[in-house]
Amino acid sequence: MDLLRSLPIGSYLEQPVTWLHRIDPRVKLIWLMTFLIAPLLSNPFWRIALAASLILLTIAAGIPFRVWRKQMGWLLLLCFFMFLFASISPDSLAVKHSPRMPSFCPDEALVETADTKSTKTTDKCSTVLPNASDYQYVLFDRPKFILLPRLTITRRSLDVAIRISTLIFTLIYSTSLYLLTTAPEEITEGLDDLMSPLRRLNLPVSEIVLTLTLSLRFIPLVLEEVQNLVRSIRTRAINWKKLGLRRSAQLWLIVAEKLLENLLLRAEQIAVAMDVRGFTTPNEHRIQWHQLKLRSRDWLALGVLIPFWCARWLIGGAF
Repeated sequence: MDLLRSLPIGSYLEQPVTWLHRIDPRVKLIWLMTFLIAPLLSNPFWRIALAASLILLTIAAGIPFRVWRKQMGWLLLLCFFMFLFASISPDSLAVKHSPRMPSFCPDEALVETADTKSTKTTDKCSTVLPNASDYQYVLFDRPKFILLPRLTITRRSLDVAIRISTLIFTLIYSTSLYLLTTAPEEITEGLDDLMSPLRRLNLPVSEIVLTLTLSLRFIPLVLEEVQNLVRSIRTRAINWKKLGLRRSAQLWLIVAEKLLENLLLRAEQIAVAMDVRGFTTPNEHRIQWHQLKLRSRDWLALGVLIPFWCARWLIGGAF
């Protein structure tokens, strides 16, 4: 089990350098915000199109299949189960579904008797008018059978399932793709440049950027510590059945405590290393790793935003 290779969350792909790597980090950050905002108040077709566009973007960028196949596979599996559970769940509308048209009785079905002069209807009155369209609110309804529960899929539950699954996929994978193709130093420098007007309001922009840089660098360390603890438990060949529920919970509590202790030790080591190197404040120790300059490909990526939002308005539904 290698979490750093199977699930490269927050890891930067240094090689190969694709065209997605060469785009300015500020432009990629704007596109990331676009992918996070565009699904809001949109129809299901637009949400599915956004999820598919992220997959096509990964393939078009030339990112190796070995890098994203497991991460996307687990994420697609998670979204599929969430879609399945949400679609068969109650749609939260406490209404009873009735036929769209009432039963009718044709003229020849009315029989008038000679004695009572009363009118009675025959079995022909149970005939139902044909529907004006093929619209059905209940898409699938299977009655309860022995131990299996009753499964009902309505248009509302299907719409909720599509919204939840596509939103989670877009949120997680777009962020992961951004971190995969953008170095942490580029991210922080781009944010520092975009947040520079906030310095006039006496906001600690440099401290915020430094905290973000350290947190991005700390994600692989957390995965490494989790991986080491999991390997240490597997090598001891613990028989979980003999331990029981209570002792198993105590063991996992000890593992969580050890994980927290190791992470705090790593954080202390980073703080000592920064102190030894004479780091006092972020404003006095600013190092420009990259030159932020918009090129032709960056302006092209920004120009694509215009037809993207036009399509969002026309196809995705009004806000």
